[in-house]
Amino acid sequence: MSAVHFTVLLQGLVWTVVLSAVGFLGGGIVGFVIALARISANPLIHGISSAYVTLLQGTPLLIQMFVLYFGLPIVGLEVPPLAAASIAMTLFSSAYLGEIWRGCLQSVPKAQWEAAECLALSRVERLLLVILPQALRIATPPTVGFMVQIIKNTSIASVIGMVEMTYIGKMINNTTFKPFQTYVVIAGLYFLLCYPLSWLSRRLERNLNVAHR
Repeated sequence: MSAVHFTVLLQGLVWTVVLSAVGFLGGGIVGFVIALARISANPLIHGISSAYVTLLQGTPLLIQMFVLYFGLPIVGLEVPPLAAASIAMTLFSSAYLGEIWRGCLQSVPKAQWEAAECLALSRVERLLLVILPQALRIATPPTVGFMVQIIKNTSIASVIGMVEMTYIGKMINNTTFKPFQTYVVIAGLYFLLCYPLSWLSRRLERNLNVAHR
């Protein structure tokens, strides 16, 4: 692989990072709302959020991208590959982050809710002042770990024509006919992105002592 090809791959790496960031930030915002809805006492809100999670976790990310990219133009909404991939990554990530954070919120001992209630705090105050700080400590390692999945899943966006690292790798392979070299380099770049997050997740879990709470 020439220096020019490697430079182009690095440009694709930038778009991989951008799509990962969009997926995590967008998915985090929507996922937090989903997590709150999943622990809501309102059966309608709880039911809608459960259906949302079930639908998105029950369908492959690849199909979600196809539906958005090829389906929206049918109703008159033309979306570029980056927009379709960003929306799909946001929806997909929100379903999983919402469930991770729901579990973390519900893992806080019930006695903490009851103790906060004894202080005459409202439900919002109990959540913000008592439950969330404890849940945040539990949620940090799995959240960082899920970021690795988000990065790796960005490669799927290549099938709808988004010019990220995997897509550029396919174009390089089409011109050089050296698939092994090309994909080994791509694998190495993904590893350089993902390994620090995996290491950080393990370190956070050990330092926060989450497994032995």
